[in-house]
Amino acid sequence: MKATAADLPFTVRSLVDAYARGDTDPLQVIAMTLARIEASKRPEAWTLVVPASDLHATASALTRDLVEQGAAIFERKPLLGVPFAVKDNIDFAGLPTSAACPAFAYTPNETAFAVQRLIDAGAILIGKTNLDQFATGLVGTRSPFGAVRQVNHQEYVSGGSSSGSAVTVAQGIVAFSLGTDTAGSGRVPAGFNGIVGLKPTLGLVSKRGVVPACRSLDTLSIFAHDVADAWLVLQQMAAFDARDGFSRRVASLGLLRDAPRVAIPDTLEFFGDTQAADAFAATLDHLKLEPATFPFAPMQRTAALLYDGPWVAERRAALGEFFVTNREDIDPTVAKVISKADAVSAADAFNGQYELTLLKREADALFERFDILIVPTTPTHPTIADVQANPVEVNSRLGIYTNFVNLLDLCALAVPCLPRADGLPAGITLIGPAGADWRLAVLGAQIQALADVSIDPLPLQEPSVTLAVVGAHLRGMPLEWQMKQAGARFVEETVTSPHYALYALADTEPPKPGLVRNPAEGRSIVIELWDMPVRTFGAFVAAIPAPLGIGTVTTGDGRVVKGFICEPAAVAPESGALDITSFGGWRAYRHRLVSASNDQPTQEATS
Repeated sequence: MKATAADLPFTVRSLVDAYARGDTDPLQVIAMTLARIEASKRPEAWTLVVPASDLHATASALTRDLVEQGAAIFERKPLLGVPFAVKDNIDFAGLPTSAACPAFAYTPNETAFAVQRLIDAGAILIGKTNLDQFATGLVGTRSPFGAVRQVNHQEYVSGGSSSGSAVTVAQGIVAFSLGTDTAGSGRVPAGFNGIVGLKPTLGLVSKRGVVPACRSLDTLSIFAHDVADAWLVLQQMAAFDARDGFSRRVASLGLLRDAPRVAIPDTLEFFGDTQAADAFAATLDHLKLEPATFPFAPMQRTAALLYDGPWVAERRAALGEFFVTNREDIDPTVAKVISKADAVSAADAFNGQYELTLLKREADALFERFDILIVPTTPTHPTIADVQANPVEVNSRLGIYTNFVNLLDLCALAVPCLPRADGLPAGITLIGPAGADWRLAVLGAQIQALADVSIDPLPLQEPSVTLAVVGAHLRGMPLEWQMKQAGARFVEETVTSPHYALYALADTEPPKPGLVRNPAEGRSIVIELWDMPVRTFGAFVAAIPAPLGIGTVTTGDGRVVKGFICEPAAVAPESGALDITSFGGWRAYRHRLVSASNDQPTQEATS
């Protein structure tokens, strides 16, 4: 008997696994999604929901694909049937985009590039979510659609500007959602609602089809229940878009062999909120982190450039004439913030750029000493009444640990951790240099104790070399870390052409095989193909010890790739190398050794 969607947690992995098992189908999931929206205590989280008839039509088509193609469909559509939402400053063809300002609303003819990639991967868009108007705010209260409240505590703010996107995930209505992040809008709401907020490296995800706040600093962000889900979504979204002038081919940093060098600010500010301070300290203790400290003053000087410096003029530029002709339609607090641009000159803009260049130099120096910075996601959690009484100052406090990140071209990941003593969520944010997204995700998954998932690297967006791996660098083997350190990505397991011999080399640590071409007596040997960035390939090859090296290997289907080979002298009869060709691969040979060792009778059993 099929389980109903009501029995399932709405997470990416749980839904895909349930579909694969045949426990449910997209039609059931959509029915439950609509029921959850109807029962929601936070209707203000939505600006619009896709008509039920359209959702049923989409779900029906995906259900047919699932029935006809079975598990094979997930190769083409890895997010099949997964419900998601997008912030209402992101375009979806045929649905109005309002940026939380009805007078500004328009209906696009084209879906945002990143959203279209998710649709192509099988995800189902449920609707648009509320936000601080024009993505200006970190509180979630600056909207004519209503103030979005924290998911479980209605007197507290949800955080902004991606307020509705965070709350719809926290409620379990959608499995993931998209927000945007300029000053922390993809992180603050995550911290306030106990979910994950992933802010990618700038340019990794196209922002074509997004109403800009600060076009040079904006990025799409992802809300999900855990890091593994957010990462699966990013893997679908991350692609170079030639039509987006800010899209770039980001060079991903490889993993670290040892534990990352982490640091926290040398000065921590919680604005008198002792429960927030205690939660941060308790989390560091719980995670057994003993971080160093880094100077926080440069980050604070950077943050000041965003709203108290010339970048506020970029927000004004994004609205163009609308700011003049429709001033009365704009939220008063939002208008007050953006109107600061009137006092900014062209000279101020250039001077701000000069100052930021020096501050970036200081940030770069930090990441020569540390791999990852750790900060509280937010310093405090205000009530809606607090914001109403002092809207600008309370809002500005929330960005102390977020405002500098995009200006300095850093990536970040907000992760829920130990809650505050009053039961409100709390969390930490991991920050790394551009391209460190994978490193942050791996550490974030460890923090969430996601031991059963694999955080694979993103698809490479740079020149790469396909490398055939035959021994100690295979997945799960002792030197796999060297592949990951080089930023390599596993592609597939396959075999060589039937012309190779495999030997267990003598006196190597860890044990390694030697692959030798032997057309007369060889056979096909199991190998793995990995893609490795060209920029790290040379250093990787240089570190390979004799008698191994990199040469040319032919696969069973005729492809010619780079691969591990061995000097013939190392497998000569006098070398002590053992011919293990009959096993067909290094993993099978090593497995047999372990099995043989386990089968040996003990001394006690034979006495």
